[in-house]
Amino acid sequence: MTRPLPRHEAGPPAEAQPEAQSEAQSEAQSQAQPEPVIRLVSVVKTYGTGEAAVQALRGVSLEVAERDYVAIMGASGSGKSTMMNIIGCLDVPSEGQFLIDGIDTSVLDEQQLATVRNRKLGFVFQAFNLIPRMTALGNVELPLSYAGLRGAERRLRAEAALQLVGLGQRLQAQPQQLSGGQQQRVAVARALVTAPSLILADEPTGNLDTRASADLMNVFDRLNAAGRTIVLITHEADVAAHAKRVIGVQDGHIVADRRVAEPSANPPLLRRAVDGTVRP
Repeated sequence: MTRPLPRHEAGPPAEAQPEAQSEAQSEAQSQAQPEPVIRLVSVVKTYGTGEAAVQALRGVSLEVAERDYVAIMGASGSGKSTMMNIIGCLDVPSEGQFLIDGIDTSVLDEQQLATVRNRKLGFVFQAFNLIPRMTALGNVELPLSYAGLRGAERRLRAEAALQLVGLGQRLQAQPQQLSGGQQQRVAVARALVTAPSLILADEPTGNLDTRASADLMNVFDRLNAAGRTIVLITHEADVAAHAKRVIGVQDGHIVADRRVAEPSANPPLLRRAVDGTVRP
């Protein structure tokens, strides 16, 4: 006669199995679909009140996955800069939600938003915004100084960031000793040095000539291929061509959303360069 299993050796009762299976499925789905780096949910942004009110964004919803490379395009007044300010935690929605790494920014105060900006976002602007009397290394160390890191660690991380953008030999150069393209690469290194979840670039090639623009976009391509998530604002089609996804904004709405490559793939122009179909 077969001895029945003790209760602790027996499998779960029949009625508990569907629940266990459901939990396992939920966990598998959660692993298969990681939290987006950014998520906008029905975001409205209104400036002014009454008859003077202007709606810059009109119910925008958007998700950006980890390792994606997104170009947001639109004419002046389309709402793309307002969207960038909200994604950069420089402004807050009038309605709707904005989440970064699953954090709902609507519940954060100004100090908490500043912490999010410092730890999770790296900014690259059209103007380089470098401090003239500081070296390239000093400019890149600055965000780490605000974060309270010690000098030796700041230096190591800043040197590594400058190496990544090809300026390992210009650590002690001051901004006036660098070309415009090199200054913008220092700004990119400064954006990278805190290991942010997202690099946010606003018209990053706007002050650069054609060659320097191409060099900078090659830097962005390599950074994305290494796993960095990038969102850039641009009105230039040749800049947007580097992205894996191109979003069109008009009158406060997303009017186009074109996927060129999956988030996990290499950027399209870098992939073609590796394949030998275009020059790197």
